[in-house]
Amino acid sequence: MAGMDECKERLELKKSVLPIQAWALAVGAIIGWGCFILPGTRFLPFSGPAASFLGLCIGAFAMCIVALSYGIMIKAYPVAGGAFAYAFASLGRIAGVVCGWGLALSYSCVIALNATAILLLTRFLLPGAFEVGHLYAVAGWQIFAGEVVLISCIIVFFAYMNYIGSDLANNIQLLLSMSLAVGVVALTVGSGVQEIAGVENLQPYFNEKQAGFISVITVVALAPFLFQGFDTIPQTAEEFDFCHSKSNILMIFSILCGCILYSLVLFAVAVIRPYPEMLAADYPWLTGTVSNMAFGKIGGIILSVPVLAGIFSGMNGYFIATTRILFSMGRSKFIPSWFERVHPKYNTPVNAIIFVLIFSLVAPWFGRPVLAWLTDTCALSAALSYFFSCYAAWKYVSLYKEEVTMPFAKTITLIGTLISIAAFLLLAIPGSPAAIGKESWILLVVWCVIGYFLYKKRSQELNAIPTEELKYMLFGEKNCPLLFKYTK
Repeated sequence: MAGMDECKERLELKKSVLPIQAWALAVGAIIGWGCFILPGTRFLPFSGPAASFLGLCIGAFAMCIVALSYGIMIKAYPVAGGAFAYAFASLGRIAGVVCGWGLALSYSCVIALNATAILLLTRFLLPGAFEVGHLYAVAGWQIFAGEVVLISCIIVFFAYMNYIGSDLANNIQLLLSMSLAVGVVALTVGSGVQEIAGVENLQPYFNEKQAGFISVITVVALAPFLFQGFDTIPQTAEEFDFCHSKSNILMIFSILCGCILYSLVLFAVAVIRPYPEMLAADYPWLTGTVSNMAFGKIGGIILSVPVLAGIFSGMNGYFIATTRILFSMGRSKFIPSWFERVHPKYNTPVNAIIFVLIFSLVAPWFGRPVLAWLTDTCALSAALSYFFSCYAAWKYVSLYKEEVTMPFAKTITLIGTLISIAAFLLLAIPGSPAAIGKESWILLVVWCVIGYFLYKKRSQELNAIPTEELKYMLFGEKNCPLLFKYTK
């Protein structure tokens, strides 16, 4: 009887997310600070304009295939949790723990990194304005009390916005995403119409120090990180106020929009002057310098609109996604039930929001380099979650092909699984163009050790829950199919 009582108390989130809000959630999560810094730090120095563009297109196409697998799983399991729920459905409890723990870290760190990116913008536009009250240095990054207060206030604002209702958070996300798109187009037009701008400035099209294929693969390998964000749509599937079959087009459209915005900023930076000369000048922020060339003294102010929109939409998007996965894990007892509490008035996952707020408030005290090391591990978590989702979709299609209307679904899900494995290996194998560094591996091992001990502490209670009851708490239906053999 206790188990049935628990089932009756299963909490659910309000269905309030509209299609355009889901699209804005994903685009805002895909495009963050990296869109405005990668052209000068990664794309042009290591690949060249044409190779970077090709790499972005190939990477976007690969992620679209992965997204189609997510679409199958959203229709089959329309609940909060995304890849965490799919991992459990296909491989069981341990897979759910691994995927959920990794995604919780991945999403939370993106919030923190976007928050600290604001400091790069303020140091460029308002040097010294917030660099007051020097505290200490971490890995060469100076920590100032003024900047800590600034970032903390912004994080609290987004937490409060999510706390008082998902409607407000989704509407602001839409506004931010639209501002981001308009600002990027303005930057591209402003750069492209300058008298000194010209297609000849894009030469050499490929990095002359390596084979063209390597130049392209260097960008393709970043695809799991560049386009991570489309998977925030599955995290809110339980809140869709529309048919779940629309999720496919929304995810694919968000990936394509992300590819276009990345490409436009890349073009804007590379076309205004010969980009090898720009790189040789070693400007602190190449995109900011280009904006000043295009618009004069107000260039930095104009650029701040899409940059802040990208940063804020990324923070808000991942705030929503992180709290949903923690809520889902709490509701299904994979982590303490404390995380499943829903606010009686606002119908938001209040305790999950409080946890993410506290975690994020730690970020400004550690400095951006440490967070960058940790965020490098997030790409691994993203690739792993892609694998769990694509594998689950392949397994679902294999067992319930009559339920799937997508043409060539089994082939698509198999290709998505292979893409996910390749993405993981490109990040994990030393010498790969996208291999993560030593510091990131150390932090990843530490996170895994913490996760292992937390799981061991909780495993006895988790394993004592009958699979049928666990299935109901996670998916809301006793008849929802699981894709692995189990005993009731």
